[in-house]
Amino acid sequence: MVEIDSVASLIQQINELPNNYLFRGQADASWHLQSSLERVVGPNWSAEKAYQFEDFSLKSFCSKFHLYDRENLQPSSKLAWLSIMQHHGIPTRLLDFTESPYVALYFALEASAPALQRDIALYAIDYSAVMDRSIEYIRSKDNGFSETRVTLFDRQDEVFDQVVDRFSYDIIWVGEPKLLNARLDRQAGSFLLSGNRDLRIEDVLTSPLYSSVNMQKFVIRGSLVPGVFALLRKMNITSKSLYGDLDGLARSIRMQMQIYAV
Repeated sequence: MVEIDSVASLIQQINELPNNYLFRGQADASWHLQSSLERVVGPNWSAEKAYQFEDFSLKSFCSKFHLYDRENLQPSSKLAWLSIMQHHGIPTRLLDFTESPYVALYFALEASAPALQRDIALYAIDYSAVMDRSIEYIRSKDNGFSETRVTLFDRQDEVFDQVVDRFSYDIIWVGEPKLLNARLDRQAGSFLLSGNRDLRIEDVLTSPLYSSVNMQKFVIRGSLVPGVFALLRKMNITSKSLYGDLDGLARSIRMQMQIYAV
């Protein structure tokens, strides 16, 4: 854990990281890395409940999707279905990440706006190292598995469905579904999830398999929030640019009111 005591220090820490990192901002530094499904199941987490919740939501959403779809979307993989569900607020085992640390910071600020004096957190995870370890694990279980990070580039949906999810491997998977919506693309979004629904994301990330992977948690004091917000506005990172619709405009106006009211 790295404690940040100035905006200048935050910028320096972020810019020192190479490009192969993914980021997630959280509105409360005390929160763990949890998917929305994990939060819904709560402290009484069990494999049985995780399976029941995911299967119920998938079947319910897929069966009625055509009645409400106005974009003529055609999801053809489980990962694509889960990403659409996540986009519309259904609890899933996906955890939102982004390639941009500044976008991640904005989401932390947006979620923390009602309590601006609270410390926020920025997580940084070496995406390349995570996927290398995950691929090595699958190879240790399946001699016929020959995928690399390069070959996975346009086959993530297929490999997740046919290999990772099918055999419930105890790995972390980073996915960017082929069926991207405009909002996810604007936000340089990606997803991190547990390949085994029995296991929570943080339990897998902290397992010996990923002990050599660089993961950092930056804790940013609540008193720095107005300064971070000003920085992001100068970079044109606002709800307007990240959502690109009337909802984004409304969020942007609300954020300014909340920040400047402090």
